[in-house]
Amino acid sequence: MKKFTFLDYYQNEVQLAFEDNPFSNNPGHVWIVCRFRQKWLLTHHPRRGFEFPGGKVERAETPKEAAIREIWEETGGEVNHIVQIGQYMVQGKAETVVKNIYFADINQLVEKDNYMETKGPVLFNRLPEHLNDSYSFIMRDEVLPRTLQHLRTKKMLHHN
Repeated sequence: MKKFTFLDYYQNEVQLAFEDNPFSNNPGHVWIVCRFRQKWLLTHHPRRGFEFPGGKVERAETPKEAAIREIWEETGGEVNHIVQIGQYMVQGKAETVVKNIYFADINQLVEKDNYMETKGPVLFNRLPEHLNDSYSFIMRDEVLPRTLQHLRTKKMLHHN
């Protein structure tokens, strides 16, 4: 297994691997890289900024079910296809967090009155090479560029 180790935005150690469940069979969180009609589908978090959907796995829910729910809650996106592509673990000061990484193709966006804790969907033709502070800290470590590289290597990205 090839693992990447680096520091996140807050200087916590992160380990990343592109395989099924290298760190936990029961991760507590999910993060989903989403595409909708050849565009990147992000959500706008009022405090953190632009980010891909994600969140906690609820009791009696599988991580995949959590990923589908989080996409719906935060963007109104209905999933056409979703696949787990990896997992990462953050050794935080207070706790260790394990997140499954998914790649999802979104079939349709439904306009909603409430996008939970976010301002709803935002579509980008391209992601900037260097993300500024209008993007969430979650997007500004090595997880995103290594995930995008993995998707390109596996020929899962048809357009950037």
